[in-house]
Amino acid sequence: MASYALPLHQHGKSKVRLGRVWRDGNVHHMVEWNVNTMIESDMEHAFIKGENTGMTATDTQKNTVYVVAQRMSQKCTVEQFAVALAQHFVLTYPLVSKSKIYIEQKPWNRVQQGGLPHDHGYALAGTEVRTVYVTYDKAGKLDVTAGLKELSLLKTTQSGYEGFLRDEYTLLPDSNDRIMASTVTCTWKYTNQPACYDAAFAAAKAGLLDAFLGPAKGGVYSPSVQYTLYNMAKNLLDRVPQAESVFLNMPNIHFIPCNPVGSKFNNDVYVATSEPHGNIEAVITRKGMMPHAKL
Repeated sequence: MASYALPLHQHGKSKVRLGRVWRDGNVHHMVEWNVNTMIESDMEHAFIKGENTGMTATDTQKNTVYVVAQRMSQKCTVEQFAVALAQHFVLTYPLVSKSKIYIEQKPWNRVQQGGLPHDHGYALAGTEVRTVYVTYDKAGKLDVTAGLKELSLLKTTQSGYEGFLRDEYTLLPDSNDRIMASTVTCTWKYTNQPACYDAAFAAAKAGLLDAFLGPAKGGVYSPSVQYTLYNMAKNLLDRVPQAESVFLNMPNIHFIPCNPVGSKFNNDVYVATSEPHGNIEAVITRKGMMPHAKL
């Protein structure tokens, strides 16, 4: 007779969209978050016997997102909210052993009008999305992994790709002057929690940009996406001492040289593409630390 086991199970609520406004007199602070909750709990009987006793329903999890958001009476970072939400599930429900919270923050930025920050006006700033993944368990173990995705970067020169293997399948020519473009996804895990998550995020992003672009005058040469990716991660770890491990995914978005009809390519006209594209990723850690992401 066949026997079965249930070694892993969890349940949660996805894509809970939340807007939160803090009113400081006439000055308002606003964020928009897309929240995903997931909990591990002692609910084997729901799967095996069809009994739901003690289950924290996914609808309850959704409602809790808004309740905890309202309880955050002072303006907070997305990381602080994720920690509060994760701890709520574990500390409130006896059968919950671990909670996992993933949140994406939409890039609403305060508008500048006449050189002054608007009291309550916001505009979307590009495609970049700030992310956080928090886990918390009954033993009190807290893990916070911050990040960003859809950070679109491009430089028109100071990039090349030469010396790679050639065989009968290789058509790509060597180049020491090309457009380099990518849509960056990056996460970094904190060993210790920073005093200010916003400041740590700003330092991490600045480290990524500085390594990709280089100085404003002249930039920095990139012999490959791989080399630039590694230096971006090193820069982040240098700027954020609380981080121990960095994951980077960097698709190589191609701009293909174009010969306009009746003319020739003069480093001026390109066919812009989005796919197919190269895809480069790696995890870089401080020496002796474990990677926080699997490739």
